[in-house]
Amino acid sequence: MNAQPISREERSGRARDVFGHLTPGIDAVVLFDDQFIQYHSGFAFFPTERPIALVILPGGERHLFVPRLEREHAEQTGEAERVLDYPEYPGRVHPLVQLAAHLTELGLGRARLGVDHDGYPAVMGYSGPSLSHALPDARVVPVTDGLNHQMSLKSEAELRLIEESVRWGDHAHRLLQEYTRVGENEHAVEGRATREATEAMTRTLGPDYRGQNRWLSGAVALYRGQIGKNSALPHAMTTGATFQPGDTLVTGAGAAVWGYLSELERTMFLGEPSPGQRRSFEHMLRMQEIAFEVMGPGVPCSRVDEAVQAYVEREGLRAGWRHHVGHGLGQRIHESPFLDVGDDRPLEVGMVLSVEPGLYVPGLGGFRHSDTVVITGTGITRLTTYPRELPDLVLPPEA
Repeated sequence: MNAQPISREERSGRARDVFGHLTPGIDAVVLFDDQFIQYHSGFAFFPTERPIALVILPGGERHLFVPRLEREHAEQTGEAERVLDYPEYPGRVHPLVQLAAHLTELGLGRARLGVDHDGYPAVMGYSGPSLSHALPDARVVPVTDGLNHQMSLKSEAELRLIEESVRWGDHAHRLLQEYTRVGENEHAVEGRATREATEAMTRTLGPDYRGQNRWLSGAVALYRGQIGKNSALPHAMTTGATFQPGDTLVTGAGAAVWGYLSELERTMFLGEPSPGQRRSFEHMLRMQEIAFEVMGPGVPCSRVDEAVQAYVEREGLRAGWRHHVGHGLGQRIHESPFLDVGDDRPLEVGMVLSVEPGLYVPGLGGFRHSDTVVITGTGITRLTTYPRELPDLVLPPEA
């Protein structure tokens, strides 16, 4: 198999290094977010009302705190030095009280604890005390920004997994484009493309392959309801539409590879686009090219959005502007930083981001490409290489 999972050595290194990304003086880290837990321990799970936490001690020792029904799962797939369990939620003694007791046993009852949440978040009906309430003598310090920064700097191993995701997202998208025809149904086309691409990927990557990503399963290509006039809704939902001549189509594709994903989106047309469709497409393409040109190490994220929005203003396109230029990605489908006027953080070598400025014209359609790029020492490398130009994205106008 070409795409190897993140090694135990790299994950344990993350746990050792996490304190270097946080404010000084943190005595231990307590994580409740499933993605931070997976990033530092390799334990991939579906969050439910039952709290799960990861404690990281100075030096990198990790303690996974899980409900009893997850213990074997955590021991078999996680990479923690200790696994502790509690019977059930809410139980006779609340799990957060039991976690606080464990932290006290570790001598952390009066410690300075770095947390992503002050207690387990409200998932599937969960309620319970905050960590600061359960440990009143400790000081609970939010450290999410530091955790996000650590996660944003991709290693060579992470980049290889993202590149593998790109490969299979590209394949799924080619099938989606091939099968999309007038009179076909979006569910049938998405299902066929996704099934065939996933089967090809699993055959190629071998029996040990695992997706381990809760946003994607397999190699996926879909429309998410952005078909015809509904393509003007950036986050439309699937309607089971039948493709019609003249439709503007906005796609999405990617693949889950050992916890990592990528993002590929294209704007396509069923038949030759109208002058209005063509004009909006060309503006969108230029907006994305401006973002590519501006991006590079040391460039503030805000500058990328500002440059694109300056074009939007010059061309009188403000009415079609809906969202920022892009966002980080990797384990999560959206990560920080954000290519937004409000985010002045500098781009750094190793950051992976989507670049997806869009225009949305009610009654006509949505126009958005998304490409996955990595920041290099001299600028960017575009990891997604699917055709971007109009002639490659016009589909036959008839069945």
